[in-house]
Amino acid sequence: MIHRVTVPSLFPPPAYSHASVVEAGTKLAFLAGSVPLDADGNLVGEGDPVRQARQVIANLEEQLRAVGRDLAHVLATEVYVVSGEPAVLSAVWEVVAASGLSAGPHSSTLLGVACLGYTGQLVEITATAVVPEGDEDGVRP
Repeated sequence: MIHRVTVPSLFPPPAYSHASVVEAGTKLAFLAGSVPLDADGNLVGEGDPVRQARQVIANLEEQLRAVGRDLAHVLATEVYVVSGEPAVLSAVWEVVAASGLSAGPHSSTLLGVACLGYTGQLVEITATAVVPEGDEDGVRP
């Protein structure tokens, strides 16, 4: 059971919660950073953070399918964007919000950073997802 908390005494967050609480004993999937590479390792959306964000979300969905989950099971994300411009960060966040990740809403941090691991990479998302109790077959080795 996931309980998402928006704290009334804090500024209301846009499409995410302040905290997600999961009962002890629940399985969690900690996903490596999803990057804007296609299945052949080619960068998708060179110079375009919005296109890269879409590819990152698509790759995140693949990661989640591999552990028997989907975007609705994501508890928390960290969204990294190579930019110091609020408009660019907002444009990437719009892709995240439109993806269904915020349906929970989930907890998230949006960060502008100097660089990421691949040449030309502008966006990366790490995520933590819940694997509901009793879903022993939901996790594939």
